[in-house]
This record gives sequence, structure tokens and C-alpha cells, in this order.
Amino acid sequence: MLAFSFPCVKENQTMIYVTDEISIAQEELEEKFIRSSGPGGQNVNKLATAVQLRFAAGASPNLPQRVRVRLLQLAGTRATKEGVVLIEADSHRTRERNRAEAQERLVALIKAAAAVPKYRRKTRPTKASKVRRVEAKKRRSTIKSARGRVRSDD
Repeated sequence: MLAFSFPCVKENQTMIYVTDEISIAQEELEEKFIRSSGPGGQNVNKLATAVQLRFAAGASPNLPQRVRVRLLQLAGTRATKEGVVLIEADSHRTRERNRAEAQERLVALIKAAAAVPKYRRKTRPTKASKVRRVEAKKRRSTIKSARGRVRSDD
């Protein structure tokens, strides 16, 4: 899953296109580089290659309300009370690859939030399935009752 960013002609800013209707301005993302615990050899102690990506979903003008609510719900513990989604990426050795991975994960999360969940229609078990269930319980009961102590009929 790749996050594509193209320069926007109208406002002269880079946009990340999530779906046909949803795009995020690069300026809405705040990146902070921190020391990584992942791969990097000796550089892991010297360079800050891990990225913390912050996206203020609660204040984003580019997200529809239903997507915003669902995004914060799907983000779970990665979302703050203020509506900021925090994604950390540190599995690569370079800043660029960690930045790209964090953006891809954010795009995937927003795409999942944009997908309309399928309505679950309540169903009831059929009469035949109820009968089968009761018969299976009766068979199991007779098997278990046969495991008891053997009585002598003297």
C-alpha cells in the first residue's frame, strides 16, 4: 500500500491522496524524529531515524465527520483525547523509509475508516437448527451418563 503525494496546483501545497474524496495536506502532518530501537548498527545510538507522525484528525478540514469519528475509534490507543492520531515507525534504518512507512500506515488507517461498515441484519435460528441442537445435547448427555459408576442389579 503506497501513499501518493502530488503537488496541488491551486494552493501550492503537497497533498496525500487517500481516496477519491479524501486527501490530506502535507502541512497537516507533524513529524518528529526520535532515537530508534530498531535496526541500524552503531548508528542506532547516534542518529534519530524513528519517526513519530502526528495527525490532528479532530481538527482536519479534509476529513468528513463520519470518517473522523470512525478513524479515532479505529486508532484506539494511538489517538489522544484531543483527536490527534500518533503513529510511530522505527523498523527501517533510514528516516525516509520510516517516514514513508508511517504515512502509509496513516493512509491505510484512514482508508479503513472511510470504508462503510456492512450493516448486520439480525437473524434468528431456524426451528430445524434448534431441534438439531437439542438432539445433539441429548446424545451427548446419554454418552456422559454412561460414564458413571456401574451398578449391580443383585
